[in-house]
Amino acid sequence: MNLSQVKTGTKVKIKSFENDEIILKLMEMGCLPEEEVTVWKKAPFGDPIYIMVAGYSLSLRLDEAEKINVEFI
Repeated sequence: MNLSQVKTGTKVKIKSFENDEIILKLMEMGCLPEEEVTVWKKAPFGDPIYIMVAGYSLSLRLDEAEKINVEFI
């Protein structure tokens, strides 16, 4: 499952990334493997999504969220 498919209010754990180009950018923002993430809210058309990670909120474009593989906690 990828992060873009997670419903608002759900807590998940990052497992891996699908795209090598985005890994560094996401890791710099605190999206590390095994990090717990809560989907905080989504824009009306689903893009962007807002998550809580490492104690702060982060906005991700839908195409970025689709490249983050997660699992339910």
